[in-house]
Amino acid sequence: MSKTYKVMVVGMGKRGMHHATAFKANPRFQVVGICDIDAARLEAAAPKLGNPKTGTDATALAKDVKPDVFCFCTLPNLRTPLIKAGIAGGAQLIAFEKPVALSSREGMEIKKLLDASGVKAVVSHQHRYGIHYREVGQLIAAGGIGRVHTVYGTATGWMTHMLSHLIDYMRWYAGNPEAQWVMAQAAGRSKFADIHTSPDYLGGFIQFANGVRGIVEVGAGAPDVPEVDYWWRKCRIGAQGTEGFAEVLTGGGWRAVTSRGVFSGPGCMNYDLDMPPYIQEMADWLDDSKKVHACNFDSAYKGMEIMMGLCRSAAEGGQVALPLAAPADELDLLKKVVADRKVLLSSPVNAKEYGG
Repeated sequence: MSKTYKVMVVGMGKRGMHHATAFKANPRFQVVGICDIDAARLEAAAPKLGNPKTGTDATALAKDVKPDVFCFCTLPNLRTPLIKAGIAGGAQLIAFEKPVALSSREGMEIKKLLDASGVKAVVSHQHRYGIHYREVGQLIAAGGIGRVHTVYGTATGWMTHMLSHLIDYMRWYAGNPEAQWVMAQAAGRSKFADIHTSPDYLGGFIQFANGVRGIVEVGAGAPDVPEVDYWWRKCRIGAQGTEGFAEVLTGGGWRAVTSRGVFSGPGCMNYDLDMPPYIQEMADWLDDSKKVHACNFDSAYKGMEIMMGLCRSAAEGGQVALPLAAPADELDLLKKVVADRKVLLSSPVNAKEYGG
């Protein structure tokens, strides 16, 4: 008989409820604890989740309920304390929201904590479970566009919201290679004030060890994706090869042109469809360590290094070698050097968020 794993979820906002609801719907999991600093949220959420234990102190609740899975869905400035809480509570697996961290300094500290504890971890890059993402991934893996030489990703949303996603899927389509170096530029200061602290616009290049070149743009200067109406889903991720190209639009399906013809299909970001396989893979990995979760921390950490390397390049100039050799506080570096000039937009669709 398959084991049922106990789960504790921290953060009962929109994303926390997505996770908690998906855990409850999967028979391999039992939600035994939920935590939030807002008691009203806990009161509203508990009946929907089988009335688990509740609390406003994550460390104390984790030690009480002793979860197998410690999941937290909090703002990006809350990472290290909750990783420590999950480890102290005896969790076998910690699941948390992207980005991994807001600096390489914190990312490296989180990696040390996880490596020392032996606790598995996953990061919520769950868009990859969308049928349109998978169709493109399968076509590329089957050699449908020949040898991949370029991968690209664009999003009109700002860096700390979106770049982690883009890098994860670009690496997937490139064959999950190591990155050797990055180079970037940044502009605009308005989003430094946001809790998802970011420059308004960042664009850069990634050189992968297998020879594939990555090109990425996020924020005010990123190109519009006119095929997609909903602003937050104006993301384009794809690959070019020796025999064609294939790309996915987060809110608008997929398409490809290959030596065998022209292909396309539907698909749109949908938590109801994307969350169940993300959650199920946690049970699979806990059952068998060889069934590594597609959103595993080691892969996400490599993406974090790429993102922070791009920030370092924009702050300091020139190329930045990877993996990163020493910690830094990259967003602080950027805040010191990004010019206090109004960012230039790529499209009127970005005016609402970045000014017009």
